Amino acid sequence: MAVVANITRTDEVAAVGAGEHVDAPELRLFVMGLFFIFGGITSLNDVIIPKLKELFTLNYTQAMLVQFCFFTAYLLIGIPGAKLVKKIGYMRGAVAGLLTMMVGCLLFIPASQTATYGLFLLALFVLASGVVIVQVVANPLISLLGKPETTHSRLTFAQAFNSLGTTIFPIAGSALILGSLAAVTADQLSGAELDAYRTAESQAIVHGYLGIAVALAIVAAAVWLFRDRLKGEKHEASVGLAGFDLLKRPRFGFGALCIFLYVGAEVSIGSLIVNYLMQGHVMGLEEQAAGKLIGLYWGGAMVGRFIGSGLMRVASPGKLLACVAVGAIALILISTNTAGNMSGWSLLAIGLMNAIMFPTIFSLASERLGSRAADGSGIINVAIFGGAVVPLATGAVADLTGSLGLALLLPAACYAVIAGFGYYARRPAA
Repeated sequence: MAVVANITRTDEVAAVGAGEHVDAPELRLFVMGLFFIFGGITSLNDVIIPKLKELFTLNYTQAMLVQFCFFTAYLLIGIPGAKLVKKIGYMRGAVAGLLTMMVGCLLFIPASQTATYGLFLLALFVLASGVVIVQVVANPLISLLGKPETTHSRLTFAQAFNSLGTTIFPIAGSALILGSLAAVTADQLSGAELDAYRTAESQAIVHGYLGIAVALAIVAAAVWLFRDRLKGEKHEASVGLAGFDLLKRPRFGFGALCIFLYVGAEVSIGSLIVNYLMQGHVMGLEEQAAGKLIGLYWGGAMVGRFIGSGLMRVASPGKLLACVAVGAIALILISTNTAGNMSGWSLLAIGLMNAIMFPTIFSLASERLGSRAADGSGIINVAIFGGAVVPLATGAVADLTGSLGLALLLPAACYAVIAGFGYYARRPAA
């Protein structure tokens, strides 16, 4: 696989001819840290959805607007984010993304003080805009930092740190955010009492995101110290909607569609876990207890990515992708056709199947993009908009049918398409 910026290592990292890679272990650690941060922040949505659903007495469709606003940022910021990174470079781009995330976290303060659902959604959009910029940096950069033949394995390994964040953040967030729920509920109040209740109960969300804002400021300052670490980056110039012409390439276009569907399916399931496990015929858990189990869903992805990074070295990435997609479909069918612990644990086990999907789809779709890898990464980030569309559709199905089990058939259909892409891309790109 060709790389984004054709560079190698001297005293610093300097630009040279095509096909080179960067041997910079310290930068790999930095990129893995970025994966950890944006993964953890994204997974916190699964915790605040049930919180906001209760505070503002929302149905499933309305509650899924959290994911819609968050992932809409990928649609609107993906291309501008790629252009920004190409203009100012990877390291400065990472700083810009981290600072934007910090601003998003700080916007939770006025959202809580006014007890306005729309302001919470705006804060999440700004936060996600920063995540998009950071992700535009992280995905191609980890591909650059090593030999081309080990790109699949390296990206999967880096995604394991993304999953470490998605495992830790929901557990801590459930204790802090869901643990503060009062004995009274929003649907029992009205008028000034309701506004006061929403303001008081949303303070737990504010405190959590203020802590994240402080951490982001520290990380941004540290990254700024390395702003000139990569010298002479080379990116192909682009104008207008750069990268969309890449969708004409069948392999890349199919892969971008699968990123759309994969993120949509993964986010839909994660968003419904708390409410699904609280159902009497499933596990009948209390809200906080169900929230803590979100960590197991994302933790399965973490374990699977460490395992997958090794399997990628001996097995066809495409065939492996097809197998885990079929496994995800099987687990959804088991969960929706059983009851009790079997139903709950089979749903959580889908995280293990999700493990290698994003990095494998990304790397298979992006093979041989060469100097257009930054454009490709921007398009892939636009495709993550699936995390806005599919969960909203899943919530609408749940509201229309009154069944979370039937709603989960939509993610199952997404996995079926992904299985087809795995088989299609089982051979290296021409």
